[in-house]
Amino acid sequence: MGTVADCALTKDHIMHSRRSVFLGFFLSMVIVLVGARWEESRDVEKMSDAASSFLEALTEDQRSLASFDFEDEERMRFHFVPVEMFERRGVMIADLNRNQRARAHDLLKSGLSQQGYMTVSQVMELEDMLLALEGGQRFARDRDEYLFSVFGTPSNDGDWGWRFEGHHISLHYTIVGGVIALVAPAFLGANPAEVKEGVQAGRRVLGDREDAGRNLVRALNPSQQRKAVINVSAPRDILTSADINIRPFEPIGIQVSDLAEDQRRMLFELVDVYLSVVSDEIAEHRRSRLLGSDTGGIRFAWAGSIEPGQPHYYRVQGSTFLIEYDNTQNGANHIHSVWREFDGDFGRDFLREHRNTVPHH
Repeated sequence: MGTVADCALTKDHIMHSRRSVFLGFFLSMVIVLVGARWEESRDVEKMSDAASSFLEALTEDQRSLASFDFEDEERMRFHFVPVEMFERRGVMIADLNRNQRARAHDLLKSGLSQQGYMTVSQVMELEDMLLALEGGQRFARDRDEYLFSVFGTPSNDGDWGWRFEGHHISLHYTIVGGVIALVAPAFLGANPAEVKEGVQAGRRVLGDREDAGRNLVRALNPSQQRKAVINVSAPRDILTSADINIRPFEPIGIQVSDLAEDQRRMLFELVDVYLSVVSDEIAEHRRSRLLGSDTGGIRFAWAGSIEPGQPHYYRVQGSTFLIEYDNTQNGANHIHSVWREFDGDFGRDFLREHRNTVPHH
């Protein structure tokens, strides 16, 4: 039997190993504090300039549609269904002229990585495919039926935010005291998940989210799969739906500490698939928060078949965040996926912390 010191050394070695995998994978996090602050300032400045430029390009009537007080309850509304099913407030791309659209897309680009902007654009383009498949029988299916909403006055050091939302897209940005808090909720969907016919056959807009989850569950040994697979049937949709307030699920599934090193790397690669959509600075900030918590407490759970083309679901749950993914509708060819924060959706935790530490008069 080892001594207390031996046990501590073993624990330190295990924790060092886990943290080394995470740190090694996210080398971009090795930055000095001054550099991090400069990056945050630069990103906020770019975003606030883009938001101000967008608002300035609008007519007075359009600006009144797009602008809200920061405390307006509209900022806390969230959904991902077609506009016909959920009333949204903001200015719609369809109502913008060429110059205004360019300014709107500049704002969108300010909060996304290059890859993320391409992904969001492709989700919008799928509306054209749905129109061709459905003939507009139930929904308009228009790639321009997406709305921009700005909350508060864009600035480099104040509290404000903005939202981009429509069918299968819901991105919520909150800036607190000149720092971009998080992008949460952050929902992306794809229908069809894989294009089956025509010149775009084989196109999979969110294929990386499906592949990363399936690759991980398939990499588990039978004993590990018994922990990870929580149900042989997948739920019909993400379980959090469009709930404004969410709570952690029961801690089931397989824990990071039960994974081998290569499997842990696959799990962190899965997490990074979701983070890679937002701008590099925002993603790095969120990774740093993950590194600051107990990464060993993160759990991965799967439901449904592990075979391609069959209904399936997975989630990744940490102490502060939740990733949910579901592909069951339309013959398991319709993806819903989301990044949520238990206490940080809509920047709530950042706002509370900021207002508790900074005097407001």
